This record gives sequence, C-alpha cells and structure tokens, in this order.
Amino acid sequence: MSYVWKVRGFEREAAVGLCRGGVNPLSAVVLASRGVSDLGQVREILADGLSALTDPMDMIDMDRAAARVARAIAEREHVAVYGDYDVDGITASSMVAEYLRGKGLVCDIYIPERLEEGYGVRSAALDAIRDQGATLVITVDCGITAVEEARHAKSIGLDLVITDHHECVGGLPEAVAAVDPKRPDCPSVSKGLAGVGVAFKLLCAVEGPGREEALLERFSDLVATGTVADVMPVTGENRVLIKRGLERMGLGLRPGLRELRAAAGQEGKAPNVSNVGFALAPRINAAGRLGSTDVAVELLLTDDSRRAAQLAARLCDMNRERQRIEGEMFEEALHMLEKDPPEGRPIVLASDQWHQGVCGIVASRLSERFGLPAVMICLKDGVGRGSCRSVDGFNLFDALAACQDTLLGFGGHEMAAGLTVRAERVDDLRRALGERYAALDLRQARRTLAIDLEVVKPELLSLRNVEALEELEPYGPGNPQPVLCMRNVTVENAAALSEGRHTKLWVSLRGQVFETVFFGKSPEELGVRVGERAHIAFTPQINDFRGRRGVQLCLADFVPVK
Repeated sequence: MSYVWKVRGFEREAAVGLCRGGVNPLSAVVLASRGVSDLGQVREILADGLSALTDPMDMIDMDRAAARVARAIAEREHVAVYGDYDVDGITASSMVAEYLRGKGLVCDIYIPERLEEGYGVRSAALDAIRDQGATLVITVDCGITAVEEARHAKSIGLDLVITDHHECVGGLPEAVAAVDPKRPDCPSVSKGLAGVGVAFKLLCAVEGPGREEALLERFSDLVATGTVADVMPVTGENRVLIKRGLERMGLGLRPGLRELRAAAGQEGKAPNVSNVGFALAPRINAAGRLGSTDVAVELLLTDDSRRAAQLAARLCDMNRERQRIEGEMFEEALHMLEKDPPEGRPIVLASDQWHQGVCGIVASRLSERFGLPAVMICLKDGVGRGSCRSVDGFNLFDALAACQDTLLGFGGHEMAAGLTVRAERVDDLRRALGERYAALDLRQARRTLAIDLEVVKPELLSLRNVEALEELEPYGPGNPQPVLCMRNVTVENAAALSEGRHTKLWVSLRGQVFETVFFGKSPEELGVRVGERAHIAFTPQINDFRGRRGVQLCLADFVPVK
C-alpha cells in the first residue's frame, strides 16, 4: 500500500442529528468524521458573515499602528509601503498603497530585489525611502525581525509601523508599532492570518467599526489571493476572507486579476482555492522570482484592461521562463541525490550555479518526491541563501532555531523558511538537521493518508449529495477536501490519458459504476488490471462536461487487491 490509510469513521448519532437539522447526508457524515456533533458547530465552521471577523484591536500595538496611519492621512504625509517579493507581500503592498492613494496620499511601494537584497527590511533601503521624502514606512509581510533596521529608521527620523505574520526571533523591533499575531504577547486568536490579512486588519482599524463590509468589497480579492498563495489555514476568519475574495474575483471587478485569469486559461471557470493557488499564484510569484515585482504590482493596481492584458501576458512569459529554470535545477538536484542519497534524512543541497528565485519551488518538489524536508541553497561569494520546505510533523522553524549556531540567519514558518549560511557550514547544517529529524522518527507520519469515511453504500455518492459538499468550500489547509474510500471495487475498464501521464478508470461496487481519474500515473504504474479488485481512496467531485453533470472520483490512492 502506497499510504497507511487512517480512516476516521464517525459517530452515527452525530451524523443523524446533523441530518435532522437539515444538513445533507454526505456532508453530515464528513462533518461528523471531523468531530462536528451539533448544528452550532456547523454554523461556526461555515460562517461567512462579518460576525466571523475578529476585532483588529485585539492585536497588540494595532491601536498605535492605526493612530499613526490615521495621522499620516490627516496630515497628507508621504508614505512608503515596504513589502515582500512573494504573492502575499505583493498583494499586501498593492492593497495598502491603493488604500492610501485613495485617501490622497503620495504612497511609494518598495519591494526588495530578491536576488540582490533578499528577504526583509534593509537599512540602505530605508535611507533611500527617506531621501525620496517619506516620513512613514509601513511594512507588510515582513519586519518583525528587523531589530537593527528599526533602530536605524529611528536614527534617521523615519517612523516605522510593522505589520507581519512571521514568527518572532529574539527581541521585538523598537518601532512605532509592531503588529504581528504571532507575537508571544499578542492575545488575538487570528494566528493564521497571512501578511495581507494582517495588513487588511490594519485598514479595518484605521477605518473604524462598521467599515469592514466596504473594505471587503474593495480588497477581498487581493486578500484571498495572498492568503491562498501563502497556504494559510482556510478556517475561521481566513475562510470568510477567502470566500468573499473568490466571489469578488468571479465578478471580474479588478482588471489585473480578470486578465490574469484569462491568460492562465481560467476564463469562464469559477474561482476556487485550487485555481488561485496553481494558476494565478505561480504567475504573480514569477515576477518576484525573476526580479520584476513591478510588473505584478502594476497589474494589480491598473484600471486599464488593455494594459492589464499586456502585463498578464508578461507574467505568463516570466512563468514559462521560471518553469524552464526550475526543470533544469530539479534534474540537477536529482542527479546529486543519485550520487549521495538522503537515506531518510532532510535533503540539504547547495550549488553556485542555481537561481535563487527558484530554489523554493525546487525544494517543494524534492520534499514532495522524497517525503522529506528539503533545503536548496544558492551559493555566492562564500555565502549561501537557502529556501526550505518541510513535511507534516517536522516544525521547520523550530528545527532551524535549534540549529542556528550553524546559520547566519533564518526566518519563516513551520512548513517553509529561508536561511543564510556560510558555504563552509553547509555540511554542519545538514548534519544538525539530520540529527533532529532522526530523533522525531517521522517515518509513519509521512505515509499517512487521512480518510474521512469508508463508503459502504455507493448510493451515498449521488449527484445531489456530492453537489451538497460544495457548501463546505473553500477547501485548503485546516479544511481539506473530503477524502473517502471504497474497498473491493471491481475495475471495469481503464484508459491512459495525456499520453500516459494520467489514468481514467471505471470501477463498480454493488452494481454501481463510477468514473474515476488518477493524475500523475499511468495504468501500468498503478498496477491496474481490468476485471480485478482494488481499494481506492478518492475525493468525489462534479464533472460538468458539455452541460452534462455527473459524479467523478478523483483518486488519491489505488491499491490492487492481491
């Protein structure tokens, strides 16, 4: 078996109670399998109104941040937004700049050049911002570790308001305000906000109570795009922000996102977490990876549809170039691992020939391929800048903190991080991460497939029931797509798709035939044999082809019965 299946099962009484309360039977058993036992919990989980939004003033320092921004608006100050070069930072920078410009302010956007400056606030950049006339800098998606830089800003007479969502390392910067829900002393429950989400809360605080709806109508598409791209939990407040943003995106009100969706082949399709994460985000990210964030920012801010179409085409070109570079780096990394296999330890690779902007994507692919944490390090002048991706159960941020004696610096999240290391310490880092990983013994955790329930009666997968699962959307971290399983299905037929890259199967259980699809493997790789039995794990979906709607099972695992 390619995975260890962990079938949750459900309390029958809880599912029956939810059904009696009006919840669809399939939705009821999925919710019950996730521990939901009463309608109050259902309402809380599916809340999509303003009541689900938390008070921005619950975040420590938000009162000081809002007051300083309000003063800048009242006094028509020259402001600069200092962001990050990923989708989260680009959407946050664009949103705050659009808001302040709408108030009549001169507002510059400063996003560091990824390859030359790297992540975070830099004192030299603050000098340049001050020289251009700004009196206030608002950071978005960065700044919480900028202790020395905050001290420098103060020394040159530049006020600094920090908004961030990254983990805090050491002391806090001495800024006018440092807003970050992950501050140890922050009482806010909104720990899962993206950088753009924290920046949105700042705008809510500046506007005051009662203005949340107007801000959602204007900016929720940007907030949703950044939140999805940064792989934040799709629960609680984030669920509302994402759902509202997807709805606004579907209306096509922002020319840049509308034209980018069209250029990415999404025109006519309803926006969802998947196509934002896999179609839009990589194209916006490509601008930052290749050092052209100004293209992405202009795309998000322009009101000119023709200009938006031109910029969207440029981002698509950049993304194709990014894919070419990524493919070459990935193949080189695989070749390196053939010579020196990871043998169940974190992958740590370094080269002076790699493109820094693409290291993170290749690290993700390596982590997925091998089921191990992966670190890709780009070396230059004896110093390496690395991008790190993790696996479930291995807190990357904590691991780097434990290994920080081998590093010049690091920052990030539990699942993704960046680091700086001297070339001569790369082997020390590999050894230290390996020892920490081995101590946790994560071999079983990497092979587990969480399954909501086993389908025994195939009639449960009716068109009406599967359609009703849409009420649980949007899906994402914290609210994954339902995964179900059926055992001992009979393979009625099989066909290779896309020159063998994918597989379509027709399987039956108790006389009912289901169409299924498995992406990424051929029938031969799956071990498919027509007429024989198998166990399947899958997500039920609606396939709408030429106006004909039917149930299709998207397979997560296929296990031939021997």
